[in-house]
Amino acid sequence: MEKPVIILGAKGIAHPALEIFNSNQVIVYGFLDEDQSLYGTEINNIPILGNPEDEGFLKLIGKKTEAFVAVDDVKYRKFLVEMLIENRKVQPVNAIHERAYVSTDAALGHGNFINANVTIGAGAKVGSHCIFHTAALIDHKAVIGDFVQIGAGSIVNAEVTIEEGAFIGSGVTIVAGVTIGKGARVGAGSVVIGSVGKNETVFGNPAAKVK
Repeated sequence: MEKPVIILGAKGIAHPALEIFNSNQVIVYGFLDEDQSLYGTEINNIPILGNPEDEGFLKLIGKKTEAFVAVDDVKYRKFLVEMLIENRKVQPVNAIHERAYVSTDAALGHGNFINANVTIGAGAKVGSHCIFHTAALIDHKAVIGDFVQIGAGSIVNAEVTIEEGAFIGSGVTIVAGVTIGKGARVGAGSVVIGSVGKNETVFGNPAAKVK
């Protein structure tokens, strides 16, 4: 990546995103965040410059810099992604830690956060704007939709499908062939042995629906 990166968001995954770009010798120009109390402060010597919707900073994106959206909240993440696409005609770049393993046979979209020791196996298909926390394992031929978040140490076995906007907590195991529906939530430490419906929340071993 030749251009420096502006990171939209200065909380949550923003700090590890900075570490990821540092690990790949990519220069981070600065952070943009809506929290005015952060303006003028720094994260690891990188300044928090202003608001993500400030045209003065946004006009740099696409011409002089790339952008990465480091926001955990799905709705706000979607808003910022759509703003970049509409206003700047650019897609956020992927942030892939140097210690992550992504198979040469895997397909990746845009704007994904892939932290250290994540594994994405052969033939896996990953959408855009997903968050993979440390040591998450995505086995071969799994299909991950857009805006999915997968917690640290979770295991997504072969040929699992996780649909758009689903949230998988830390330390979850999803057995092969299962489908996790759009917007579903799987609680930390759960073992999922059957498919989970759209917008359902499940928890436990074996995972059961939470009413």
